[in-house]
Amino acid sequence: MGLKLFRTTGFATLPVGAAPTGQSAVRPSVLLVLASIWIATACNLALWREFTRLPELANTRGALFAVALGVVIAATTCALLSLFAWRWTMKPVISLFLLAAAFGGYFMMAYGVVIDPTMMVNVLQTDPRETRDLLNWRLALSVLLLAVLPMLWLWRQPMPRVGVFKRLFWNAALFIASCVVLAATLAISYKDISSVMRSHTQLRYLINPLNSFYALGVIAAKPWQLNTKVLLPVGEDARLGARYAGQPKPPLLLLVLGETARSGNFGINGYARPTTPQLARANAVSLRNVWSCGTSTAASVPCMFSHLGREAFEARRNNYENALEVLERSGLAVLWINNQTGCKGVCERTPNVTTPRADLPGLCAGGECFDEIMLKDLNARIAAMPAERRARGVVLVMHQMGSHGPAYYKRSPPAFKAFMPECTSNALQACPQEQVVNAYDNTILYTDHFLGLAINWLQVQEPQFATAMLYVSDHGESLGENNLYLHGLPYAIAPDVQKRVPWITWLSASFEQRTGVRAACLKQQLDTRYSHDNYFHSVLGLLDVQTLIYQRSLDLYAPCAGR
Repeated sequence: MGLKLFRTTGFATLPVGAAPTGQSAVRPSVLLVLASIWIATACNLALWREFTRLPELANTRGALFAVALGVVIAATTCALLSLFAWRWTMKPVISLFLLAAAFGGYFMMAYGVVIDPTMMVNVLQTDPRETRDLLNWRLALSVLLLAVLPMLWLWRQPMPRVGVFKRLFWNAALFIASCVVLAATLAISYKDISSVMRSHTQLRYLINPLNSFYALGVIAAKPWQLNTKVLLPVGEDARLGARYAGQPKPPLLLLVLGETARSGNFGINGYARPTTPQLARANAVSLRNVWSCGTSTAASVPCMFSHLGREAFEARRNNYENALEVLERSGLAVLWINNQTGCKGVCERTPNVTTPRADLPGLCAGGECFDEIMLKDLNARIAAMPAERRARGVVLVMHQMGSHGPAYYKRSPPAFKAFMPECTSNALQACPQEQVVNAYDNTILYTDHFLGLAINWLQVQEPQFATAMLYVSDHGESLGENNLYLHGLPYAIAPDVQKRVPWITWLSASFEQRTGVRAACLKQQLDTRYSHDNYFHSVLGLLDVQTLIYQRSLDLYAPCAGR
């Protein structure tokens, strides 16, 4: 129907607005070449900025190499566009390229991110609230200059009527010419291009908008690489261990899934600022050398609840059940409480709730709630669990809003603005770095407050349960170091601040007695290297869930339990 509309009305072929009198039609091949040059130059400022930072390219040979790469990008773009250089498709496709390049170019310039399949997954999973956090006048101006104005000029150009075979001939000629230019440039500069791309792999993720289309292609091909139709079981033999026989009171384990918390900004880990006074007073133990499974929520959360570990998880050909399903299979009561944008598939087959979005004074406003909302009505949620499961033990998972950026200032209430002045913009590059850090540190201070309230609540539950809390963040964050912001860089090139995360444990006296794990023992391994690979097995170990899939060597609590 859409194609019929184009043919009937000529919408895609007519100029928008009145064309200047006497203006001759611009050949389609010229339009394609001009669009390709514009995309390769103006829309790739992030790539060219990165070139200026490479010392080996700060010479005449480097300048010639940059020109060669620009030709390669333009020729590749032109070859792709020539495939769509038909009367009804050329303008829409060029417009799509321009818009993709404008949006991608802005975010790469503003936040220092790159666009790869993982980042594209984050984009596709962004909800309206997160989108609002990213909108600002700088984005609008960039899209206006890079895409909207060129598109207005493009759509004012009349499209001459040409026979199908003649158009096919010219399209084929342009495609062949583009490929010839591409091949010739690569032949002349291949040694330099291959060397630089191997040494600086981040550059390939900055080639705009080809990076976006490549990432979408990888995502589209995923169903052929990963069998999503079959869910393989894990821990079918799961059962509760000997501690549950005649237990005086069942365990209550609170798993707090942190968001965008980097280990280095926690006072309990030696940070110069007092960002974690509540955790320090609670005698919580914080491991300081823990590494994430990925650099985004979409990558890390499913991985950390998996039994596979990072490398095997990324290479898997099938989907598997996760830790929550193993805990449920053992007979425990499990509930996931979400104050974030979904659980990335982890809680789909487990009881789960999402916090309300109605305005509540001091807790919720504008469709977003502070993390304290997850503690509201918690006793009633537990009481609603099946009694026979609740009698064995309860596992609660709380997925924080935490330090989600770039609007850090929205993530902490006024009472927790201890570090001022803070950046009150979502355009982080417009703020001095110290203000960005202030806003971020205020979110950590509020997370500390939330965890302190959670510990207080757990202590109140002690007459009925043996209580404990485990807090682990999904990934870290860049706060302007080396002009990088946010997270999501490919794991191999991401800075450590995006991969180093806090792992904090609080155990009540009754839980220590139940498991044999003592805080004093855990403090002896503060700097031992651990990762999200340890999470699945450590949770099962703390809860004494017996299954062949459990690996004691990956249970970081096992050495202190004496098992």
